[in-house]
Amino acid sequence: MGIQPYQQLDLSYDGAVATITLNNPGKRNALSEAMMLEITAALWEVGASDALVVVLAANGPAFSAGHNLADLVGITLPQARKLFGVCVAMIETLQRIPQPVIAKVHAVAAAGGCQLVASCDLAVAAESASFSIPGIKRGLFCHTPLVAVSRNVGAKRALEMAFTGDAVSAKTAAEWGLINYAVPDAELDSAVATLAHRIIDDGSPYARGMGKKLFYDQIGVTQASAYDLAAEVVALNAVLPDAQEGFASFVEKRKPVYRMLPNA
Repeated sequence: MGIQPYQQLDLSYDGAVATITLNNPGKRNALSEAMMLEITAALWEVGASDALVVVLAANGPAFSAGHNLADLVGITLPQARKLFGVCVAMIETLQRIPQPVIAKVHAVAAAGGCQLVASCDLAVAAESASFSIPGIKRGLFCHTPLVAVSRNVGAKRALEMAFTGDAVSAKTAAEWGLINYAVPDAELDSAVATLAHRIIDDGSPYARGMGKKLFYDQIGVTQASAYDLAAEVVALNAVLPDAQEGFASFVEKRKPVYRMLPNA
């Protein structure tokens, strides 16, 4: 179980896999300020742990319906800035912790819920799941979800989702690159477990964490700047003990034994 007494989610550990489960099904796991603060805290907790992979899942009839519009009725500009600032901090934390984060998606991932999926490093969804950024239907363009979604599916498809507010199926989401796989509903648990263990069972956790950080650092800069960043990080990576172990094991024709944890 997690260290903190979470109210909006559950945090559990099974070997090297940490699972954060959104657990406010009566509100369709709406991204209230309290929920987002707990998600952020749980991410930092697992980021500092010995876990090698994080699964982000949910209980109830929706993965997450996004922000609760009832919370926005009568909101002032300072309050709105604070709420969406908490959302951005949550999303940035997903990408700052060293472990790969896999979204395990069932049912509805809408608006901020879709943003949450798009911001995870990897995502697997049940075939019955759907994805949308439908704020425009209620007068609130999905500005912040569009940032994450467009970085997954490209401009034309992201704008189609944002302009129409229409949902896309899990099959379409996989074809567009919003998720990695759409699987039969009954196979969702096993598909996520398989992907998690493909990550865990081979490779240096520390080097993987370095790679994740570099990926997000370079994705928004020019190619020349990206190569400057990547060249320095790969040089640093090459002299670390895990890389040296990997090189030596190749030469010696044996399986490498990696010892550096992702948060070392």
